[in-house]
Amino acid sequence: MIQADVHMHTRFSTDSEACPRDMADEAVRRGLKTICFTDHFDKDDLEWGEEGIFDVDAYFAEMQELQKEYAGKLNIRIGIELGLRTYLKEYYEELMKKYPFDFIIGSVHNVPYKKDAGGNLVYTDPAAEKLFADRTDKEAYRLMMETTLENVKTFDCFQTLGHLDYVVRYGKTRKKEYSYAEFSDIIDEILKLLIEKEKGLEVNAAGLKYGLPFAHPHPDILKRYRKLGGEIITIGADAHKPEHIAYDFSRVEEILKACGFKYYTEFSKQKPVFKQLI
Repeated sequence: MIQADVHMHTRFSTDSEACPRDMADEAVRRGLKTICFTDHFDKDDLEWGEEGIFDVDAYFAEMQELQKEYAGKLNIRIGIELGLRTYLKEYYEELMKKYPFDFIIGSVHNVPYKKDAGGNLVYTDPAAEKLFADRTDKEAYRLMMETTLENVKTFDCFQTLGHLDYVVRYGKTRKKEYSYAEFSDIIDEILKLLIEKEKGLEVNAAGLKYGLPFAHPHPDILKRYRKLGGEIITIGADAHKPEHIAYDFSRVEEILKACGFKYYTEFSKQKPVFKQLI
């Protein structure tokens, strides 16, 4: 049984209004033993207006108070979800050195999809749909995978790669033009590099919430990760509201077992803690 949800958002993220205490209360109600808050920190992301960052000092102050309040009822860990862009390597590395995060998710939310009049790369979030305006789904998916690979090559200051293949949520035909086989050349490079760097792969239940027949990433990718020797699997619902905490975790557990996994992973002080899937 999965007893930890280690990817969730609160009002510290620009796309959530959730109160951290409400998230913790719902986690207790659902019988979880551990949660990790992982609010968005997307430096330079202005896609939705306000830059996707937050006051890290205020974040730690509030979360550390919650840790005290829920001691003995719920293990609360303090994490962050970094929006990776290759040119932010030094910025993120310095930021991560300043704070004692338990868990850092590295996610690719933005892809360079065109150049402006000055020849500078312009980034967009797949959710904004501009990525698909002049491309087929296959072309957009490949560009996202290539961008992810470059970021995995560049960064070391994270423990798990967030929601690989989440771009499929936003394609015009969604899953119809998507399969592991179609992009296996790039996906294999990503997986091998994660294993080489001792980084994890997240299973993100939001794919199910968005109506896809799979969590992120596709089970064929999970099977391939396992076959290549990957062992670090983190699990998150990517909840932005209390009602989405531990979303369809029973199905996630079935997927993991079917893909050959016997354990999932939590992180404390950026060190892995393996938990058995019973």
